[in-house]
Amino acid sequence: MMVDKTDFGLRRSMSAEARLAAIVDSSFDAIVGKDINSIITDWNPAAERMFGYTADEAIGRSILMLIPESLHDEEIEIISKIKNGERVESFDTTRRRKDGSLIFVSLTISPIKDENGTIVGASKIARDITAKRENERRIRYLLREVNHRVKNQFAVILSMIRETANRTRSTEEFMRHIRERITALSRSHDLLVSSEWSGASLFELVQEHLKPFGHEERIALSGPLVTLQPNAVQYLGMAVHELGTNAAKYGALSNSAGHIDVRWSIGGEEIHIEWKELSGERGGTDVDPTRRGFGNVVLQRIAPQSVGGRATLDRAPGGVTWSLKAPTRYVVAQHLDAQDEPPAYSI
Repeated sequence: MMVDKTDFGLRRSMSAEARLAAIVDSSFDAIVGKDINSIITDWNPAAERMFGYTADEAIGRSILMLIPESLHDEEIEIISKIKNGERVESFDTTRRRKDGSLIFVSLTISPIKDENGTIVGASKIARDITAKRENERRIRYLLREVNHRVKNQFAVILSMIRETANRTRSTEEFMRHIRERITALSRSHDLLVSSEWSGASLFELVQEHLKPFGHEERIALSGPLVTLQPNAVQYLGMAVHELGTNAAKYGALSNSAGHIDVRWSIGGEEIHIEWKELSGERGGTDVDPTRRGFGNVVLQRIAPQSVGGRATLDRAPGGVTWSLKAPTRYVVAQHLDAQDEPPAYSI
C-alpha cells in the first residue's frame, strides 16, 4: 500500500496547528499577538478574562489601551528590541483592565516571524501576579512591624529590669518579678503573633493575663467587642498583669470572698476601661498611690501615657478601682494615618 507523503505531511501540519490552537485557547495565561506597529492581532480567552475585552473589542486596536500612560515607554522599547532581533527579558509590570482597574502582570515576549524568517510582530504571555505582589507587600509589612515591635519589646524589657531592680530588696525577689513580667509580655506577644500583628480583642487580652491566677468564677468581664491596636495590647497587658498579681497576693483573689469586675465601653471618640475589685475578707490590695512600686508606675503613668489617655487609681479598705480613659484612635484597631500613630513610650 502506497502512502501519499504529501497528504500525510499536510495532515500532520494541520494537526500541529490544531494542537497549538488548543494550547493557546486553554491556557490560563493571557496570550496576545501584535504586529510591529503594536496593533493587536490575536487574543485568547484568558486575555478576555484577565483584561475584560472580548477578542472582537481588542483585535485591531493598539496594545497601548492596556498600558497606563506613564508606562507607554515600555512598549516603545519592546517594539524597538523586537525589530532589532534583540531578546526581551521577562519582567513584571502593571497593565490596565477594561474597567480601568490596574493589575500586576509578569510578561514574557517573543518575536513572531513569517515563513521567510522576517519579524512581523510579537507574542505576549501575561500572567496575573496581583495576588503574589499583594502577598509580598504583606510579608514586607509584617517584617517591618515585627522588627519594630521586637525593638520596642527589648526597650520595655530593659526598662523593666532597671525599674524592678530599683524597687526590690533581694536577688530572689528581683528574679521572681522579672520572670513574671516577661512571661506576661510573652502572653501579649502570643496574641499579636496569632493575629499577624493586627491586634487582639480586649476580652482575650484580659482573659489571657488573668488565666494564671485562676478563680475564673470570681472574675466578670463585660463590654462590646473591641480589637486593640498592637501598642495598646502590649501596655494594657502589662497593666492587667500588675492588677492581677496584686489581686492574687493581697486582694480579691487572695481569699475566698473577693470578686473582680472588668468593664469597658466606648462613648464618642473615647474608650473607658474600669477594673473594680472587691476584696472581701481581707480588703485592699498592695497598690498604694503613695508607694511608687513598679505596678503603680505601670497603672498610673506607663499604660495611660502609651495610649494617650489618663488613669485614676483608688484604693479603699474594701477594694481597688483602676479607671483608664483614652482616645479610641490610639487604642481601637483601625487604619492609621501617619499623624495618628499611637504615642511611643519608654519606661
